[in-house]
Amino acid sequence: MEKYVSIDIGGTAIKYGLIDADGTIMYRLEQPTEAHLGGPSILDKVIRITGQFCQEQTISGICISTAGMVDTRQGMIIHANELIPHYTGIRLKETLENQFGIPCEAENDVNCAGLAEYICGAGAGCDPMLMLTIGTGIGGCMVSGGHVFHGASCSACEVGYMHMRDSDFQTLGSASSLCKKIALRKQEPIENWNGLRIFQKAKRGDAICIQAIDEMADVLGLGIANLCYVLNPETVVLGGGIMAQEDYLSEKIQHAVSAYLINRLASQVKIAFAKHKNDAGMLGAFYHFKSCHSV
Repeated sequence: MEKYVSIDIGGTAIKYGLIDADGTIMYRLEQPTEAHLGGPSILDKVIRITGQFCQEQTISGICISTAGMVDTRQGMIIHANELIPHYTGIRLKETLENQFGIPCEAENDVNCAGLAEYICGAGAGCDPMLMLTIGTGIGGCMVSGGHVFHGASCSACEVGYMHMRDSDFQTLGSASSLCKKIALRKQEPIENWNGLRIFQKAKRGDAICIQAIDEMADVLGLGIANLCYVLNPETVVLGGGIMAQEDYLSEKIQHAVSAYLINRLASQVKIAFAKHKNDAGMLGAFYHFKSCHSV
């Protein structure tokens, strides 16, 4: 049975494990990214992880999901923000193939999540599908005909930078912005607040938390509506840790989207919540590898 190493490089944690040729995750592990140590340190971690698997069994491929803009042809990071210093220019594919003599493919983490949801998740059977991940920022991915749309320079759907209300989409609508807003309004350190606590308080009637969540839902509704006018997806899948609050957010976001879309579009687009959660990156990395090779 063929086995593939799949590694999901996030800003906080690196999730990794083995996947078989059917796309079943055989087991999974994780370790801190320690992003502040920079790109070369992350590459060293990936080499060590891959090396451990290769010592124990025969590996048929290395599948990488990673933060940052990725040139999928070269498997290279072409842009990363200041949260991962010195990551731009890191050549994942070339380095790992030279080191282990095994084929390697790399793709952006949001694109991987989108691909996983499109193939066997909340967007299965829907085409085209738009995926948005709501976290520290807001990421986007468009999948149509089984392929991620990358654009002319591998930077399509960087929707977080979309200008909105004298700011941008992710500054106004991300989970990190929600936490900052609550801390400011309550005049407390931001360390006191995270998404889970905010929603717990809102469900118990905290007016400040309720209002801030309503404002976030309105921003997300506006952003989603604008993207629907341009891309006309059949389904919009929402992912990221905060979207685990589907029971609280679903109606609010759907209402906001409908308020900003003309009736014909609002009645035809489906808002769904991601199925694969923490496994999305690893699964999507495998499906991206599979699309590049005869697996």
